[in-house]
Amino acid sequence: MGEHATAIIAVLLMTLVTMMTRFSGVWIMSFVAITPRIEAFLKYLAVSVVIAIVVPATLHAAPRIWLAVGAAVIVMALTRSALGAMLVGAAVAALARNVGF
Repeated sequence: MGEHATAIIAVLLMTLVTMMTRFSGVWIMSFVAITPRIEAFLKYLAVSVVIAIVVPATLHAAPRIWLAVGAAVIVMALTRSALGAMLVGAAVAALARNVGF
């Protein structure tokens, strides 16, 4: 079997596993009564995952990334817009890189 066929099979298997976890999560949650506590947990789950990814990456990154994340945090705190915060963070990182920081 060639390398390309192996890669395609790997991608298809990963797709299948991903789909199974997504569908099984929805199926399992269909049996759970949504209480205010569970609703709050689900509401903030995505934010906690993003923080768990961004913080360690930021701690080991260049200072320009610290500036970008700081700018994104400020925009998020002021506007409550995740999209705006991501755009500002990306713009600050690009600008800092272009000016040599």
